[in-house]
Amino acid sequence: MIPESVSSVGLKNTSHKMLKMSDELVINQTRITLIQGDITNQDTDAIVNAANPSLRGGGGVDGAIHRAGGRAILDECTRIVKNQGPLQTGKAVLTTGGNLKARYVIHTVGPVWHGGTQNEAELLTSAYQKSLRLATTHGLSSISFPSISTGAYGYPVQEAATVALRAVALFLKHEPTSLREIIFVLFDSRTYQHYRTALEQLSEMV
Repeated sequence: MIPESVSSVGLKNTSHKMLKMSDELVINQTRITLIQGDITNQDTDAIVNAANPSLRGGGGVDGAIHRAGGRAILDECTRIVKNQGPLQTGKAVLTTGGNLKARYVIHTVGPVWHGGTQNEAELLTSAYQKSLRLATTHGLSSISFPSISTGAYGYPVQEAATVALRAVALFLKHEPTSLREIIFVLFDSRTYQHYRTALEQLSEMV
């Protein structure tokens, strides 16, 4: 179930500001794009890491980013956890990009799926929007997201895609931002197709 904060309620009456395409959507001069690929190869100002609370790397996207970015990322993550404790679900922090093409990595913790009964949609929305606010605070113009929580955390891709895209759309509609490009980098064709369907449905709602 999608929370009211990411429902169609906040997205109506904005069609004059949106460009509808199959894998792109422009909202208030910021382009959302879907691609299939490897997020560690992105050269956007920042890439987002679907992290765990320890910020020490792991499997999937998290491990791939740490391996590609090198020791500098882990060193900054270690200092952050030492100073403020483990990163809470739905929160975000920023570190160097290390050896990555991206200058920065924004680490956020998505929710573990428990059947949708433990505020998973609200927490996933927060993970995306906190990442966008952090990028805006640092004056970034471009950011790349993976599909947060749909790997080991078990969030169903179809539901996660809808939450993710509506969360981003609402952020762009209601909050000023320096961001001009937001790219969802989906690892496989199945995930990409779910996000493309969700983007088309979002376009039809406005």
